[in-house]
Order: sequence, then C-alpha cells, then structure tokens
Amino acid sequence: MSVRIDGELSDGVPDRSSRVRRILRGPRPEAVPALVARACAVVGLLDIAAGVFPRFRHSRMHAMAEVLPGSFGPFAAALSLSVGVLLLLLAHGLKRRKRRAWRAAVALLPAGAAAEFVYRHSVAGVVISLALLAPLLIHRAEFAALPDPRSRWRALANFVLMSAGSLALGMIIVSVHTHRMVGDPSVADRLTHVVYGLIGFEGPVDYQGNTSWTVAFSLGALGWLTAVTTVYLAFRPEHPAARLTEEDESRLRELLARHGGRDSLGHFALRRDKAVVFSPSGKAAVTYRVVSGVMLASGDPIGDVEAWPGAIERFMDEARAHSWTPAVMGCSETGGEVWTRETGLDALELGDEAVVDVADFSLAGRAMRNVRQMVKRIERAGYETRVRRIRDLGGTELERVRRAAEDWRGTDTERGFSMALGRIGDPADGDCLIATAHKQDAEPGEYGDLKAILHFVPWGEDGVSLDLMRRDRSADPGMNELLIVAALQAAPKFGITRISLNFAMFRSALARGEKIGAGPVLRAWRGLLVFLSRWFQIESLYKFNAKFQPRWEPRFVVYRASSDLPRIGFAAMQAEGFVDLALPLPRFLRRRSAARSACAHSVAEPDVRAA
Repeated sequence: MSVRIDGELSDGVPDRSSRVRRILRGPRPEAVPALVARACAVVGLLDIAAGVFPRFRHSRMHAMAEVLPGSFGPFAAALSLSVGVLLLLLAHGLKRRKRRAWRAAVALLPAGAAAEFVYRHSVAGVVISLALLAPLLIHRAEFAALPDPRSRWRALANFVLMSAGSLALGMIIVSVHTHRMVGDPSVADRLTHVVYGLIGFEGPVDYQGNTSWTVAFSLGALGWLTAVTTVYLAFRPEHPAARLTEEDESRLRELLARHGGRDSLGHFALRRDKAVVFSPSGKAAVTYRVVSGVMLASGDPIGDVEAWPGAIERFMDEARAHSWTPAVMGCSETGGEVWTRETGLDALELGDEAVVDVADFSLAGRAMRNVRQMVKRIERAGYETRVRRIRDLGGTELERVRRAAEDWRGTDTERGFSMALGRIGDPADGDCLIATAHKQDAEPGEYGDLKAILHFVPWGEDGVSLDLMRRDRSADPGMNELLIVAALQAAPKFGITRISLNFAMFRSALARGEKIGAGPVLRAWRGLLVFLSRWFQIESLYKFNAKFQPRWEPRFVVYRASSDLPRIGFAAMQAEGFVDLALPLPRFLRRRSAARSACAHSVAEPDVRAA
C-alpha cells in the first residue's frame, strides 16, 4: 500500500494538486449540453408524432407543438417527420458535446425558424427555434469534442438501421389513415406501398382526398433521409480504428524490457488493435481501445511507476478531447490507487487473477488429488507434452499450431482484449512459451498428433502469463490440466518462477457465498453469478483455477461514475468479443485472413484466459 510522506507517496509517485486532479478528471456530464440534448429529443419526438399521427396534428397538444421546428405549413407531415428524425439523431451527439452535432443543430434551427415565418408567419415558432438556438451559441465552447474513430462500415450500419426504422414508421403512416383508404388493402399491399414510397414511387394503396399526398411526402422524406445520411457516411473522410504502429510497439517493448515484471498483463499491451499514449518523458504509456464511446484501457500503465501520472494525464486529455467515457479494465491494486488518486475516478473490485508460484507447486497432497489423478490417467492414455519457446518451433510446426488454434476456437467470434495477445508465432514474440499435447498412436489428422495448445506471454524475466488455451474437441477431457501441470514442471529450466493463469470474475463473492454463515444478500448474489455462468463461465473459471492452489491477486475496474458502469460493461463485452455488433465474415475468409496475419486470438470454453 502507498503511504503519504511529506506530500509524496512512498511508491515514488508525487502527489498531484487538487487543480490538476480536476483537470485530469476528464469529461463530466455538463448541464447545458445535457439540457440541449433533451430539448432536441423532445422536439424531435413531437415532430415525429405530428408527422405520423393525423389526430395528433388536430389535438390540443398539436396546437402547442405545431409552433416547434419542423411544422412548416402545407408540408407539415413530411417536414415534421424529417426534422424530428434529424433532431433525434443529433441529440446523442449534443449530449456528448460533439462539434459536428452542434454545427448541424445550429444550421437546422434557423432553417426551421425561417420556414415558420415564411409558410405560417408564426412569430411563436421563430421565438421557440431561436430560444433553442440561443444556448447553443452562448455555450458553443462546450461543444468542442472531436469525432470518434470510424470507418465506412458505419454507412452500411446506418443504411440497415435507418431502413428498418423507415419501414416501421412507414407502416404506421400508411395504417393510421384507415378511414381514408380505398378498399381494405392487405398487410403485404401496405408493406409494398411503403417500400415504393421510400424510393419515390406510388404504391398499390389508394386514399381519398389529399391523404395520398401526405403519405407520399412522408414516405419520400424518410427515404430521402436514409439515402442522404448513408451517402454522407460513405463519402466523408475516414478515421480508421486505432492501430499500434511499429514505432509505438518498439517503444512499448523497450518499456516492458525494463519494467515488464511489475504487471502480468503488461505484454498484452502489444495487441496491435490498441492505440497508445505516452507520458511526456516517454517513460510510461497507457494502451487503449475506443468502443461505443468508451475509452477502455487495460491493466496497469506500462513503464516506470513515477512516470505513470504523465501517461494517465495524456489518456484523460484524449478522453476529454473526444468526449469519451474513460475506464480501465483489470488494473492491479497499485494501478487502481494511482488511477483514482490522479484522476478522481472510482475503483471497483472486478475479480481475482490466479498466480501460481512455481517453487510452491506440487502434485502431492490431498488438495491436488483430483488434478494428480486426471494427469496420470491422461498420460496412461498415451499423451505426451512438450514445452518450448516459440522461437524454437520450426516453421511447418508453427503454421500447424496457428491453424489448429484457429479451428479449435470455441466460438465464431474472436474474443480477448485485456488479457489476450491476439496472435501466435509472430517473429517479435519469440520469448512466448507454448505447451502442446500430442498423441502418437492416434490416427493422424489435419494437424498430425497435435491435440491441445497452451500459449503464454512473458511476464518480466522470470514469469509468464497465460494467453490462450485450445484443444481438439475429440481429445480426452483434462487436456488443460495436463498442459498447465507440464508448464509448471518445466518452468525452472526456462528460469520461470511464477505463472499467471486465468482471471476469475467475482471470485471473492463466489468463495464467500458458499461458506457457512454467508448472509442472504451474499447468497443471492452468488446465486445470480452461478445463473449467469451458464453463458459467461464465471463459476467454471473460478473452480478451474482453484484446482492449482494459486494465490489470488485482485483486479479492478476504474470508472468515472456509477451511471457509467452499464455502458462500460457493455463496451467491455464488445471489446472482449462477447457482444458482436459487426457483420461477421464467413468462416473460410476468417481462416484465410488469420493465416495471412498470423493471428489467433484467445478463447475457448472453460479454457479461456478471461470470461
């Protein structure tokens, strides 16, 4: 634990002033952007309601709402719908203080005021538009956040989502005018009418009077919005997702060579789908990925602990510049103390990392009986193990290991972020350790006698950290226990004194909840975790790790506010691969891509680095 001594902490990290701490606290919810965003959302919903429901336009509510931006004379339905959708789209960007959302709102509101005056001569409509515009202009400095990393895949996602929303709204628009319909068109006819209307053609549904024009204008407006927003996203300048450059990776490796023994997750900072910020002195760094507006760091900062505050400050500055939500997944107790002290963020225990000291490990004793019996049974079945450095594998065997790791992956989606390297056999990763299981008398398959793989990354000079566990599903149960024991027994000849195994989420709650005397709240919490383990392997990882009698090292999540935790949790699940919002490639294309890039991310079922 750190102790304060004359304004400095005993770990050598100088204490920061309260003024600097406030600066580093990062993006906080601002009153004005939040209020403006809510106002835009309310106006947008009223405009959509006015455009969709005819009775709403003639109700007392509409008598008040028709002066809002979007209700412009004879084209009120179509224009209300268009402006309502646009304001709803802008509301989230305004809440996050995005500069481009501010510019769009500033352009839209005067247009609404001008239309109110030209078409309806409505002074009230002009006043309300300008009243919403005024705080945008007065507080324009609040809306300075830069755009998020993006790619043109957003255009496809926008087209799919906007098309689905337009179809749903279109069906409502077509169906609310039943008293004006000619005949009784079927659902298929109404859907056909919506599709034709979105692309500007007349459909099979007929109406009496001017209702046909109202429906046609409304559907055309929805189709126009879908097309324009998709084209804009497709042709705007691309800001690709962050990638670790060769120079960044070289600098990180230098820091790990000097300080890599501090954190077992340090080597995972070399994932090439992360970005990095360095301290001004270059002696420390924080790696991160931006997911759904959350700036996720993982593990402790890399480098000299005395330089951590500088790297953390750069991280928080970057988060504030883009209005990202800062968060740290899986930092150690020391890292959590520094993060919370330097930024004013909070920390919550996330789980425990299982660490086995090689000198203390033995298969003897009652506690290790199950593991001992399983290992002996598998060895009698004809399996043998090999533990080597990656650089000692031949090219042919290494390629076979890569392909096996890809094909034995337990899910269609690659998983891993905070505790996975995301590749096997890269020339720069020659110090990585690999344990393989073989069965000589088995029928040779696509991967020869290879039956299971464990891959470890360096943890300083005298440790390794488990990266991935893969096995042939036709192999006998117990492959993971066999290879972990083999790695522990072979560790001394590689100079390894400690091995970090899997990370067990909420381990302490599971352990305390099953003990005698546990209270009802703790038992209920454990019951919920056991239930969730059906999908997220929470309990299974804890029990698997506990077999090897490890010491438990707590890991923490660092966050800004309790209200951010659901968003951070969802972003972390996306980063780890448990939630995939992207369109997946076919499996044969993924295999080909993985072979070219020598990429095999970590996953498996109860045999994963983290759940």
